Amino acid sequence: QRREAPDEGPAAIRRAQVQAELEGEQRMAERTRRLRAQRERQLVAERESRARDEALLPTARRAAESLQAASAALVEQAAHAESALAADRADGEEVAVQLRTCAAREAELQASLRARGETVTAAEVAAQQARDRAAEAATELDELAGRLELAAEPADAALAREQREALAERVQRLARRRETLGPVNPLAEHEYAQARTYVEELEAQRHDLETAMRELQALIEKTDRQIREAFEVTLEAAARNFEEVVGQLFPGGRGRLRLVREQATPRPVLGGEPPPGEGPRSDEEEEEGPDPEDAELGVEIEMTPVGKSMKRLSLLSGGEKSLTALAFLFAIFLARPCPFYVLDEVEAALDDLNIDRFLTLLRRYSHGSQFIVVTHQKRTMEAADTLYGVSMSDDGVSRVISRRLPREEPAAAAGAA
Repeated sequence: QRREAPDEGPAAIRRAQVQAELEGEQRMAERTRRLRAQRERQLVAERESRARDEALLPTARRAAESLQAASAALVEQAAHAESALAADRADGEEVAVQLRTCAAREAELQASLRARGETVTAAEVAAQQARDRAAEAATELDELAGRLELAAEPADAALAREQREALAERVQRLARRRETLGPVNPLAEHEYAQARTYVEELEAQRHDLETAMRELQALIEKTDRQIREAFEVTLEAAARNFEEVVGQLFPGGRGRLRLVREQATPRPVLGGEPPPGEGPRSDEEEEEGPDPEDAELGVEIEMTPVGKSMKRLSLLSGGEKSLTALAFLFAIFLARPCPFYVLDEVEAALDDLNIDRFLTLLRRYSHGSQFIVVTHQKRTMEAADTLYGVSMSDDGVSRVISRRLPREEPAAAAGAA
């Protein structure tokens, strides 16, 4: 077993102890060798340091000698400085004595300056008071001079007692008179300024209104001129058309439109006699036109059927009145054409001959306008292109019916309803 297990048993334990002690001794020997080598290195370094110190010893001796010489020089300089410092202290004390003397002198001068300044201030105050009294006296003198209406000049000598009493009495009298005037309005100046500003604003507004009135008057005049020009052009065209239409409705007759002015007194009516107290107008007066002082412009219709003299409109027959009205309306229509014209039973008072003339007039001008005629005349219905009527059946319900009439000529007259 010992051969098979050599590391077991007391021998093995002892061997391990001896091995451990051997290793400890080896470590101690190694440490000792290291310490010896370190000590040797220190001894070498000390020997080298001692050699260097021995080499530096002469230099150190020389430096010490130099330091001793410098110390002696410094001691000598310190002695000189002490002596100079003592002298400076003596001089400083002397300067301090002089400064104290100067301070005392300065205090005396400051006290004297304050006293003199107070004296000067008192003198200036007295002078200012004297100037104020002089100004008040001058103001009072000017006020008294203004009240008394005298020159503001001081007299060479004082007034006599009687004169002073008279002036005092006058002053009292004027004071009483001022009291009787009532209290003074302190806002009068401000109110005057406001009133003046208001008046200036009114003046500016008046100027603007006058300018606007002038512009408006110019615009009115321009508008009136344009109205007159348009009226004259329209009246001229309507007069030409009226003469032409009258020639168609009244073959052989004549008619014209004339511009007249409405007067306060009655005027002769369309071919009638002048009213009582007014003579007939001459041909020159008729050609000259209306009186410029008359009130308003108007259009007078002159109508003379064939074989008749000029008559009043009120004296014409119903058919002639209707034809005259149609002639006037067609004259206006031709002067200002429209696409549509509505005629409501305008031929009701016409006979067959005049209806034919009316239908001829419609056919002539139907190429540029459409005529819608409300009629009960059979001849007018026959001349229409299209008929529109309202019929009521037995059940009492009204309905609108229409019928287009054949035309031999393409230019048909008008539609009747």
